[in-house]
Amino acid sequence: MGRKRGPRYAWGLNLSFWLAVLLSGWLLGFWPTELRASHGREEINYLGPDRIKGLLDGGEKILFIDIRPTKEYQEKRVPGARSIPVKELEKRLGEIPKSGRVVLYCACQPGTEDGDAFFVLKDNGYRNVAVMEEGFPGWLKRKFPVESGHR
Repeated sequence: MGRKRGPRYAWGLNLSFWLAVLLSGWLLGFWPTELRASHGREEINYLGPDRIKGLLDGGEKILFIDIRPTKEYQEKRVPGARSIPVKELEKRLGEIPKSGRVVLYCACQPGTEDGDAFFVLKDNGYRNVAVMEEGFPGWLKRKFPVESGHR
C-alpha cells in the first residue's frame, strides 16, 4: 500500500500551484498596468462616463484634461476640456489646479497613458485627479456632448 500523505503535503501543493499561477501571470503580462508600474499596489482613481455626466448635470465644476495629441483634441473633445498632451504634462503641471475635480481622458487602453498621467500628477501632490473610465471612446459611445475646432 502507498504511503498516506498528510495535510502538509496538500498545503505544499496548493502553495506551489498558486506561486506558478502568479509567476505565469506576471510573465505573460496579465497584471493591470497600474500594478506593474513603479507605484506598487496603488490604484488609479477611475470615474465612469455616466458618473461624470451625472456630476456635471448636478452642477459640479470639472476640469477635463485631454491628454491625446493636439490634432485629436481639435477634431473632437469633451466640452471645455483643456489640451495637455501626455508628452507635455510634466512641463505644464502649473496649468492644472490642485483643488476642484480634475478628470483626465484619452483614447488609449486603460492603465497606459492615462495611468502614466495620473501617477505624474499624484507624484506631484495632486489628490483631486481621476481618470475617465473607457476614455473618450466611452464618452462618444454614450453620445454625450462634444465640441470641436481650435480653442
